[in-house]
Amino acid sequence: MVVLSKIYTKTGDAGETALGNGVRVAKHSLRVSAYGTVDETNATVGLARQHATGDIDAALKRVSNDLFDLGADLCTPDRHLDPTLSYTPLRIIEGQVARLETEIDAMNTRLTPLRSFILPGGSALAAQLHLCRTVCRRAERLVVETATMEDVNPEAVKYLNRLSDWFFVAGRIANNDGKDDVLWVPGLTR
Repeated sequence: MVVLSKIYTKTGDAGETALGNGVRVAKHSLRVSAYGTVDETNATVGLARQHATGDIDAALKRVSNDLFDLGADLCTPDRHLDPTLSYTPLRIIEGQVARLETEIDAMNTRLTPLRSFILPGGSALAAQLHLCRTVCRRAERLVVETATMEDVNPEAVKYLNRLSDWFFVAGRIANNDGKDDVLWVPGLTR
């Protein structure tokens, strides 16, 4: 259980922060940037939920919780795990990735195949979901880069990869099942 009785601690004033295992690292470290961008993705999900209803809102609520799980996963690397740690670190699991795949497949059955790239936009929800997708892709790039130098749960990378696809397909659903997608017209403004 997390207890946040005091919000500021002053422990980061010198440019360092503590990982979930207690190890202190620079706030600009790649790992901190990676889970910070996961947090940023979650903030975009909160914005998208302002326009969502029904099944998409319920799914976004699950995604938001998963993103917090992912942040917890990324901030506690196995390599430096303190044997005296009083808890088992939370990890993204295969089932969370599989759930996204199932939801993508279900949404995709409602859509006609694309014959063009689409532009972000259409409905307000679709535009927000495209923002979620692009921030999620940035988080994925940072997590993949982190994994080249440090221990990272492989399911975390898979989760972000599927999630960006989920945001794309959900954005099409939010555009009247793709009927209101804004299609890219190559060279339109030349």
